Amino acid sequence: MKVAVRTLCEFAARRGDLDFRYTPAPSSEEGIAGHQSVQSRRGYGYQSEYLLTGECLGLELSGRADLYNSHKGLLEEIKTHRGDLSRIREHQRALHRAQLRAYGALLCRQEGRRKLTLSLVYYDTARDRESPVTETATADELWQELEALCHAYRHWAEQEEHHREQRDQRLSEIRFPFADFRTGQRQLAETVYRNAVRSRTLLLEAPTGLGKTLGTLFPALMAMPAGGQDRLFYLTCRNTTRQLAIDGMNALRVAQPEPDHWSLRTLELVSKDDACEHPDKACHGDSCPLAKDFFDRLPDARAEAAQVREPLTRERLATIAAGHDICPYFLAQEMARWSDVVVADVNRLFDQSALLHALVNQNQWKASVLVDEAHNLVDRARGMYSVRLDQQRLLRVKKTAPKILKSPLNRVARAWQDVVREQEAAGSEPVFLGGLPNRLPAALQGLISALTDYLADNPPDLALQELLFESVAFLKLADQFGDHSLCEFHRPGRGRASVTIQNLIPADFLRARFAAADSVLLFSATLTPGVYHRDLLGLPDDSRFTSLPSPFSAGQLKVRFTPRISTRKPDREASLAAIADLIASQFRARPGHYLAFFSSFQYMRQVAETLASRAPDLPQRAQQPGMSHGQRANFLAGFRQPEPAVAFAVLGGVFSEGIDLPGDQLIGAFVATLGLPPFDPWHDVLRTRLDARFGAGYDYTYRIPGLQKVAQAAGRVIRTPEDEGVIWLIDDRFLQPANRSLLPGWWFEPSSD
Repeated sequence: MKVAVRTLCEFAARRGDLDFRYTPAPSSEEGIAGHQSVQSRRGYGYQSEYLLTGECLGLELSGRADLYNSHKGLLEEIKTHRGDLSRIREHQRALHRAQLRAYGALLCRQEGRRKLTLSLVYYDTARDRESPVTETATADELWQELEALCHAYRHWAEQEEHHREQRDQRLSEIRFPFADFRTGQRQLAETVYRNAVRSRTLLLEAPTGLGKTLGTLFPALMAMPAGGQDRLFYLTCRNTTRQLAIDGMNALRVAQPEPDHWSLRTLELVSKDDACEHPDKACHGDSCPLAKDFFDRLPDARAEAAQVREPLTRERLATIAAGHDICPYFLAQEMARWSDVVVADVNRLFDQSALLHALVNQNQWKASVLVDEAHNLVDRARGMYSVRLDQQRLLRVKKTAPKILKSPLNRVARAWQDVVREQEAAGSEPVFLGGLPNRLPAALQGLISALTDYLADNPPDLALQELLFESVAFLKLADQFGDHSLCEFHRPGRGRASVTIQNLIPADFLRARFAAADSVLLFSATLTPGVYHRDLLGLPDDSRFTSLPSPFSAGQLKVRFTPRISTRKPDREASLAAIADLIASQFRARPGHYLAFFSSFQYMRQVAETLASRAPDLPQRAQQPGMSHGQRANFLAGFRQPEPAVAFAVLGGVFSEGIDLPGDQLIGAFVATLGLPPFDPWHDVLRTRLDARFGAGYDYTYRIPGLQKVAQAAGRVIRTPEDEGVIWLIDDRFLQPANRSLLPGWWFEPSSD
């Protein structure tokens, strides 16, 4: 079995407490630069990133040592840090030393050396200072230590190898959980299977009603042994979709001949906020009881979790963790290494500190990636690579901060004053800067160093932590600032300035994530045109786009246009009576449950009030801003009542996608907007950037995102082959060929089935 040295050491050499106390730590970019700095100054005779391989107790080990000088018999491993070296925890040092000595054992065997000088070089990135910890060891003692690590890992490795053989055997014979496929579902499954075994990237437009969850999971699992894939990641943009995937995996397990011997591990990854048992405590053994002796207790908890046949949901992992007195969130992080299928939010693969991406790179996994509701990924990714820095937070902390932090806080405060003075002419309106403010990033760097030093030696302080997190996040993106992002300054009042790095083109950040995957499938009911998603997400140039035929027919749906109504902003007042009369006429012709979508709450309320005055007998209810989970549930419950009504909602809101209202629960929708984003300065900059990069500024900024929202909202009407309904597209622009072409084709043409 192939094992990375780092993986071996993390499995067998970790001891003691879980410890995530603040230590002065460089960013990943600083760490890379630090490695390169040390490597560059070594000069003649040194080899960087020296490849080491070897076999020990049946394990095929591999890794890359940072520096090797064959003439001196010297092997060096670089670990970057910032500040006082004594703050690096003992368990971290032990892990670093174990990794270096494992490399040393492999090198002696590979090069035929009898002894070796080993140097663990701690490099302080802030002070440009090396602190080497050097020792000499014989080949025999190094190999004995490596054998001890491999012995601790070997039983697990043999178990994992057996698990992989059983898993692949079962997956090659996997049964679909139902007697037959839905209409169009077999074609969906065949498309997914071919894409996975050919290691391709595919944008798949799969209309509602195909049964996409099982229609993608089943063939992707079947393809794993055929494609030699190590892991399957099912990624979602919403928690509700994640639950559907977990339910699908359960249905597949139960449908197999021996479900109690199901050789597949499925893990649900949830956020720390959802999994943490002690949110009021810090993540280290002196504060949280579930962090105490975590790594000593982890092996038994891991072994128990590995034997569970049902999906390792948040609840199931919490039960296992409680039985071993360890943290359930970090048990889930560990099981991400050993699970065949991981169901998680898209941020676990795509954001800046994505766990799954790190594991793919570390273990060189062949990973198959499924992204559900992928039309949301552009906006989600923009959010992952955007950050806002607030002057108000700094000033609030500055009032009560300890004396030792006053100087770095004052430097940042002065840098803020410089920014405010430079932009004084802007007044209270947002302005877009040509680049980042000059002094602010440097001042933040000093503050981050001071905060990490202080928090490493003092009790947790929520206000300081939040300021640290905000500052670190800002600097991370500042280091990578380019034409893919925009810097915005806004000062709505004295002491309330903000500087925001807003991502415009996520492709520049996501490209490496997609390149690391073996196969990628992005699927949704609305992915037309595929080139839009390929460009903005950074998919490979050879990515393909396929649109499957809908299981529904145009005979089930009446699509109506309004050539004499305009919902453009200057025309909205004049449209109120016409839209209200249209809704009333449709409701009286066929009473039932309807959804009416508008571009804003204000426009929605104006039409609702007009309808109430012109048709007071017509029952209606409306979405409210900031509805709680219970209020949303009550709103949806209204569709299951026998009394018909018109429900008003905002396009792009919580009721315009991701809800299922089959049969008589919804028989029609009115969409009184093209869904176009506002024509404001921010979107104008976005249009200019997208036009310069892709030559499609208007379409990529306005038309395509808007019409996708329309198709998603109107898609609530027909959910099953038995449904019938009507969609009113209220705006004369829907008749323009460029807009109509982006609406689902099956609305207008009979299904090919």
